Amino acid sequence: MFSRKTAIVTMSDLGSRGLREDRSGQALAERLGAEGYDVCSRTVIPDDYDRIKEVLIELCDTEGAALIVTTGGTGVSPRDVTPDATVSVIEKSVPGLAEAMRAASMQKTPHAMISRAVAGIRGKTLIINLPGSPKGAIENLEAILAALPHALDKIQGDPSDCAQG
Repeated sequence: MFSRKTAIVTMSDLGSRGLREDRSGQALAERLGAEGYDVCSRTVIPDDYDRIKEVLIELCDTEGAALIVTTGGTGVSPRDVTPDATVSVIEKSVPGLAEAMRAASMQKTPHAMISRAVAGIRGKTLIINLPGSPKGAIENLEAILAALPHALDKIQGDPSDCAQG
């Protein structure tokens, strides 16, 4: 089994100033921890394009996270820049993950269609954008959770055959 070193980054102007509790980051840490992921980092930063880029690059290139999940900033509000910052740092897009999240969310709310969440790879790190609400973040994570171990193994160089008997 390859690395499951995981970082959670919450985008929240209020949270970064200590004015709002990071319930989404906590919920994600608990759920991923229960699945055996090593949540080694939780960060709350403002909805700032340059800061998001800086943190994602640091977590990928210096900290060596295998998986980064972000929460917040995936909508259409002027301050929702998480997908834009993510696209600027990834080398490969993994659109099926975002498509699966939106499809699952559409079963619960029509607002899912305005999510701009993306998923992609930088080096040996998979980055996934999740919604900012605890409920939405967990529901979206659940939609893709079964695919993550295989994706992470392949991103980290697993040479085995992908065929499923």
